[in-house]
Amino acid sequence: MKKSALAAAFGLLLTSCASSPPTIPPVSQVDLPRFMGKWYVIAHVEGPFDKGAHNAVETYALRPDGRIATVYQQRKGSFDAPEKTMHPVGRVVPGTGNAVWGMQFMWPIQAEYVIVDIAPDYSDTIVARSKRDYAWIMARTPIMDEARYRALVKKLVDMGYDASQLRRVPQRWPAGH
Repeated sequence: MKKSALAAAFGLLLTSCASSPPTIPPVSQVDLPRFMGKWYVIAHVEGPFDKGAHNAVETYALRPDGRIATVYQQRKGSFDAPEKTMHPVGRVVPGTGNAVWGMQFMWPIQAEYVIVDIAPDYSDTIVARSKRDYAWIMARTPIMDEARYRALVKKLVDMGYDASQLRRVPQRWPAGH
């Protein structure tokens, strides 16, 4: 009896995390091959895994099975701290134009990951969640134009986020990185 109740609870958790339609509006379509590659985290509503991040970078690669291999790297607390790396795997939720993913950091839980904005040239993006608990402003370069940054923050605020919760992620790289 206990095993079946536990299995049912896990099943409910899984369906509530990634397969429910998002309540935050995703973009209509994401060109997955174009979205792949390196993204510098310019700002985020931080969670326990990225608190105090410096030089945060998320890199995506399409796997042969259609899932998305992800490498998240950051230095916690300073530029000189040891680099921390995570390897979640993304799964595109069918019927979402590739804009909603289940991001699995550990089995069996998949966290909702919604691409809510992307520049026409794929130079920057916003990833958010329906719960408005985490968000990431990311760009292909470690520095973002201030006017563009403010415009993306405004988009998050218009979606129900509190701008005071957003933290700019310090980025310092050698020239040409």
